[in-house]
Amino acid sequence: MRRDSGIVLICLALVLASACDSLPGKPKYSEELQTPQEVKDFTLLYNDNCAGCHGAGGALGAATQLSNPVYQALVDQASLQHAIAQGVPGTSMPPFSASEGGPLTSEQITILVSGMRKRWMRPGFVDASTPPYAARGAGNSQQGAKVYSTFCESCHGTDGNGGSKAGSITNGWYLSLTSDQSLRTLIIAGRTDLGHPDWRGYVEGRPLSGQQVSDVVAWLAAKRPEPSAAPYAQNQ
Repeated sequence: MRRDSGIVLICLALVLASACDSLPGKPKYSEELQTPQEVKDFTLLYNDNCAGCHGAGGALGAATQLSNPVYQALVDQASLQHAIAQGVPGTSMPPFSASEGGPLTSEQITILVSGMRKRWMRPGFVDASTPPYAARGAGNSQQGAKVYSTFCESCHGTDGNGGSKAGSITNGWYLSLTSDQSLRTLIIAGRTDLGHPDWRGYVEGRPLSGQQVSDVVAWLAAKRPEPSAAPYAQNQ
């Protein structure tokens, strides 16, 4: 009986040890041996490097909604890769490339871009009539004021100071940390996670043209405070 009891106790100990090794959240053995530069899993890379600003699953973050299929169809792969690797000067987007002092190898950045495209890109969301991702000429801020009044004021309020449906887009803090390209991207692609329409949905039956997008971006950029007068500079 004592010998049988000893065998039972040994078996029970082995079962418990095995169960502990599979507890939720416990890293796999293969993961425990990986250095940060060896991680090749998209989900791990995204959660560790992108989710803090762009949101879990690419949505509901403070920065661009990466899971927006219109955005993924609009931005070309080279621009997306460059933004991750080199960052976006003048904004809160830092460079992630190891060559720029960031934490990611070129291979890891490629894994991130490829993973985003595979998960979130959908065909048919843009066509030849879609305003281009990058501006093809300078915008006119005076014309932009008219574009804003027609297409944006109903949500963002008079002069962009905030309305009943959406907040201010002329706030100095916001504009000081937002590039012209980010403004253009938001106007064209919208944000499905926040109910913000894309370029086709501001006024029914009147999609924005590329020039109208450039004009309203110029109008917003003209309201951006100078670096020495930017809100964040006052506390430096």
